[in-house]
Amino acid sequence: MQGTMTVQGVPAPIEGPMRRTLEAVYEDGVLKPLEALDLPEHQRVQVTVTVPADDAAEETLKAWMTVYDGLSQEEITEVEAIALDRSRFMEEAE
Repeated sequence: MQGTMTVQGVPAPIEGPMRRTLEAVYEDGVLKPLEALDLPEHQRVQVTVTVPADDAAEETLKAWMTVYDGLSQEEITEVEAIALDRSRFMEEAE
C-alpha cells in the first residue's frame, strides 16, 4: 500500500505494508476502532485480536464468582470437599 496516513495530526508517507496497533471494541458482532482509520472504503485489512490481560482476568474472576450461585452453604461445603479429596486422583481405570 502506498500513500499517506495521518499520525497524531501529521501526514506520514506509507511505503509497503502498513502496520498499526489500535484499540477497538467488539459490539454487535463487529470490531469498532476507537480512533479513525485513514483507509479507503472497503479496504481489506488483516486483524490480529489480543485481549488485554487485565480484561481477560477480570472476566475470568467474574465468571468464577458465580460458581456457587444458587447453592446452599451445605452444598458448597460438599462441592469443596469433593474438589479437595485427592484420594481419587490418578486411579487406575477398571
